[in-house]
Amino acid sequence: MSDEEDAEDDRTTACRPQGPNGLDGLEDVLATLAYLLTRSQEHERRTAKAGITAARSDVYLLRALAERAEASRVSDLADRLMVKPSHVTRQIDRLQGQQLVERSQDTQDRRARQVAITRGGREVLDRLKQANIIGLADALDGIPEADVVTTATVLRHLIDRYVHRVRATGADDDPLPDRTDGAARAPAPATGPRTAAYQGG
Repeated sequence: MSDEEDAEDDRTTACRPQGPNGLDGLEDVLATLAYLLTRSQEHERRTAKAGITAARSDVYLLRALAERAEASRVSDLADRLMVKPSHVTRQIDRLQGQQLVERSQDTQDRRARQVAITRGGREVLDRLKQANIIGLADALDGIPEADVVTTATVLRHLIDRYVHRVRATGADDDPLPDRTDGAARAPAPATGPRTAAYQGG
């Protein structure tokens, strides 16, 4: 067997799934990735560079609002993010204080209020997303585009299945109060607008 064939065999062996159906390896990768992407200092560095003070779950909320052309009700946002409405209300208070979102009267129900992302909020979110994309491009340098697309597809499928399971149990998340002072926080649920593995906040 030639050296070239040996090298090809080594690459094939290295790519083989580890453990039953590769699930052991996937679990390890996801756990490590979740840890790296939710480090408080990294999140704070990126949000500070964008000019805001926001918890990770606040960024998820901005993403959810940015996907809609019209304003959203708090109850709808809470259902989408699978948290309690009171948690969303606190998030909105923080974001409104930075003029990233705005409240308005619900035209269908005067007792209810709607929330929409502001132009400034979209600009901040765009800066965060661009920073994330630059980081991804650097980390994935040399990886074929087809592999990146396949990875995103698999992760979206994983997210869809996870969301379905959580909704089926009827168990809304009740995160600890978000903090932006560098202390540990409960991770926001990965149930916001669909993204690749990299969080936007």
